[in-house]
Amino acid sequence: MDAAVKDALAFKQDCRDCARLVSFLNAEKKVFPDYHNAPVAPFGDPNARLLIVGLAPGFHGANASGRPFTGDHAGLILYRNLYAYGFASAPASTSRDDGLELINCRITNAVKCVPPQNKPLPGEIRTCNRYLATELRGLASNAVIIALGVIAHEATLLGMGLPIPKYKFGHGNEYVLPSGVTLLNSYHCSRYNTQTRRLTEDMFSAIFQRAKKLLES
Repeated sequence: MDAAVKDALAFKQDCRDCARLVSFLNAEKKVFPDYHNAPVAPFGDPNARLLIVGLAPGFHGANASGRPFTGDHAGLILYRNLYAYGFASAPASTSRDDGLELINCRITNAVKCVPPQNKPLPGEIRTCNRYLATELRGLASNAVIIALGVIAHEATLLGMGLPIPKYKFGHGNEYVLPSGVTLLNSYHCSRYNTQTRRLTEDMFSAIFQRAKKLLES
């Protein structure tokens, strides 16, 4: 892995390129001084062949803990499935210092800072995309990406310089990209999606079962 990719994974937490997000974080630091309240770095194996791409840190989840998908409803479902399919050393992620390790897996987000109402603006997605693009360049040609939701899906394509209209988002959609990497789509494991049963446990589990099969083959 080259130096540029390593830098992206280390991810300097002093990024202040999105004025709206910086203002939001600064305001929330006064209310929640014990929260991370900064860009959230990717978590996991830097040489992983499975990359999970989420939307952005949850306010009371990753924005609080400093680890992707840690401390909120979405993380409970994600880490449970990662553990079930051999990608995590434990079924739950509770804090940055809980000892949990990811196995041949890394988790990142399309946008590294929590946005107001969990809705990043298009310009913020584009600005932050350089970090995701650098991560994507470091993937092996036989890697698998699971994009959680349409924003993660489109940010992944943008980061790889691919035309978004050519690859339609849909739960369970699977694409072999020009680099050889396989892109799998899943609905995001948010509380809303799971409570409305737009995404069921079986639907989400099937995505990881498919990813494991692709990696083993």
